[in-house]
Amino acid sequence: MDYFIATADSGQVSHAAVNMNISQSAVTAAIKSLERELGVRLLERTHSGVRLTMEGAHFLEHARVITGAVAAAVRSPSRERAELGGKVRIGMTYTVIGYFMSKYYARFRKAYPQISVELRELPRAGLERQLARGNVDIALMLVSNLANSEDLEHELLLRSSRRLWLSADHHLLSRNEISLKDVAEEDYVMLTIDEARKTASRYWEAVGLSPRAVLTTSSVEAVRSLVAAGVGVTILSDMVYRPWSLDGQRIEVRRLIEPIPSMDVGLAWAKARPITSPAENFRAFMSVTMGGGG
Repeated sequence: MDYFIATADSGQVSHAAVNMNISQSAVTAAIKSLERELGVRLLERTHSGVRLTMEGAHFLEHARVITGAVAAAVRSPSRERAELGGKVRIGMTYTVIGYFMSKYYARFRKAYPQISVELRELPRAGLERQLARGNVDIALMLVSNLANSEDLEHELLLRSSRRLWLSADHHLLSRNEISLKDVAEEDYVMLTIDEARKTASRYWEAVGLSPRAVLTTSSVEAVRSLVAAGVGVTILSDMVYRPWSLDGQRIEVRRLIEPIPSMDVGLAWAKARPITSPAENFRAFMSVTMGGGG
């Protein structure tokens, strides 16, 4: 299962083999064995590597939860869990609560039923203020956007690459390399949630270009459907990527030749006050489950 996750993340069997420090043939054999066991095809080859099938995308979500749960079970003795209780107030930003947290929240509640959890969704600036004032114990947020590093401590959990999203028949797919200059010549669908537009402006301005936005929206699903239908392209993180739109149209992704900053998900808490035991427990659970942000 680890070989499949590594291959899905990198998009190439060879890269996964290097990252896992094993032979390429061993990775291929392990994935084929997994496909035979499941009775479905998880990956399909492309000219640039491999991509997830619809079944592969669904299985990847389950695989991440399973491997994280196993790691957490090994490192967190049940005796310690039984002694923990109390309440934790967890703040989250929109993207994190919608596209990242649900499966981990469910597993945390099952692992630590003695801990009462209060969730709050806030924009990044408001969440930082609530953390500093002690109104929220810990936050799960985009730490790559964190502004108040003077008052807040943070820990990285996941570094999610940003890539170009295109329709399955887009002409740019035939190119070996795609640049921001190429993207600037295409109609662009701009997402605004969690300061996505502000973040995007930084790497566009760095090359002296700007996207030709034909639509600006706060809906990820709208972006997904519009890109799949060929209305425009976009650059978004792998965390919100799904290979299919709601109406079943394919969405392809490609890396750009310029360095595009990742979207980093992590935990944040106030430096000025000690972290509560329930919050520390949540922090340890997420750190173990996500493997420390590798």
